[in-house]
Amino acid sequence: MKHVSSETIARTIILVLALVNQVLAILGKGTIDIAENDLYQVVSLLFTIVSTIAAWWKNNSFTEAAVEADERMKELKKDG
Repeated sequence: MKHVSSETIARTIILVLALVNQVLAILGKGTIDIAENDLYQVVSLLFTIVSTIAAWWKNNSFTEAAVEADERMKELKKDG
């Protein structure tokens, strides 16, 4: 899912909610009262938070051992 944009995910969730809302309306049940734009913004925000945390955590070495491990990894990659 790395190649999927946050906009695509948000639009897909909105589509699913719209379909659920339509089924509820057909069945005479209460419908979901959510504005599309609000939902899009919330989903986009959540996706941004999660991707920011993942990108930050991915390879930020804070300890001396982690920095040494990064250097060793670079040497191993260089040697093949």
